[in-house]
Amino acid sequence: KKKRVIESSPASASGGGKQKDAGVEYLLVDGYNVIFAWQELAELARVNMDSARGRLLDILCNYQGIRRCELIVVFDAYRVEGHQTEACDYHNIHVVYTKEAETADAYIERFAHEHASRYRVTVATSDGLEQIIIRGAGCILLSAREFEQEVKEKNRQLQAEYDSRKDHGKVYLRDQMPSQVLDGSLEEQQ
Repeated sequence: KKKRVIESSPASASGGGKQKDAGVEYLLVDGYNVIFAWQELAELARVNMDSARGRLLDILCNYQGIRRCELIVVFDAYRVEGHQTEACDYHNIHVVYTKEAETADAYIERFAHEHASRYRVTVATSDGLEQIIIRGAGCILLSAREFEQEVKEKNRQLQAEYDSRKDHGKVYLRDQMPSQVLDGSLEEQQ
């Protein structure tokens, strides 16, 4: 886990000009919004919030491996006194904890306004006001429930692809052994 404190800009994205870079795609996930919208994670959060966050991060790592985008999950830390914006890498995704007095919504909205003109930006949230702002910035919007369905569908597709590639026939050890061993002739030679 790499950690770094971010003072100003929400994320470092290179590139200039107003043309969208077709090769770079960002997916921003409003972490707590998704946790409380997905039944599995909401139940886990009632027992232990750290476990729910960890489970979401694991799900998102898997999804990022399928989708191949820059995935940033944002969690509110606005109630933590004196907290600075903190960003860390968790496997293949980026995790951001906002600074004191900053919500995940504010961070995501700022990121959208700064990067939507140059990059394809998708935001996963069910926050109604944030959805309006995100659409106004020119971003693609997924509600938390739509995002959950997309994640499940991508996992089903990956499983189906894996199942179609693997050999469904049984493999027996005796089929893989040299005929000398099976005949017992190896023992006789010694």
